[in-house]
Amino acid sequence: MPKRSSSYSESPSTDRRRLVQLVLAGMAGMPVLMACTPEVKPFKSTDVTGASFGQSLQIKDHNGNLRTIEDFKGKIVIVFFGFAQCPDVCPTSMATMAEVKRLLGAQGDRLQVLFITVDPERDTQALLKEYMANFDPSFIALRPEPDELDAVASSFKVYQKKVPGSTPTTYTVDHSAGKYIFDSESRVRLFSAYGTDAATIASDIQILLSAA
Repeated sequence: MPKRSSSYSESPSTDRRRLVQLVLAGMAGMPVLMACTPEVKPFKSTDVTGASFGQSLQIKDHNGNLRTIEDFKGKIVIVFFGFAQCPDVCPTSMATMAEVKRLLGAQGDRLQVLFITVDPERDTQALLKEYMANFDPSFIALRPEPDELDAVASSFKVYQKKVPGSTPTTYTVDHSAGKYIFDSESRVRLFSAYGTDAATIASDIQILLSAA
């Protein structure tokens, strides 16, 4: 008569039940772990953290004062290149930044917009001051000397080129139209492409402000 084996083997269904129990037991602790992990909100603009754009910036503003990015430590800084006689891209971008400040509400005082002219030959300090006032009196225009312009634009990897007009004084200037956003520690963090709406930019700035 054959002897029965003393070994014991569970059925496949029992194995599956134990596996499910182990998985459920592990999941029971997940909400606690997830609750301890801070939510990281992604930026909608391009993250350029670690870049060195504009760190050597030293340009006179529309009041004749020499400025650097570090002068605005404690604020979020948006840098934009343009020129006063620009027909559409520049005024549209500046109006967008004025709307960004409005959307920030009480935090709007922690935003500083810097407009760097790519047309220092025609954009005098007085003209730039008046141009800024059209959008927000807190906005500051920076005017590099004509022989400084190439180096300043290069420090931001900005393209700018004079395009001749019908007369020597009716030229225009092709230029990059994106915006560089610095955090409150004067570190460049984001690049916002031309056409990005004000709500998107304001949302990214609020993330930077919340981390300050």
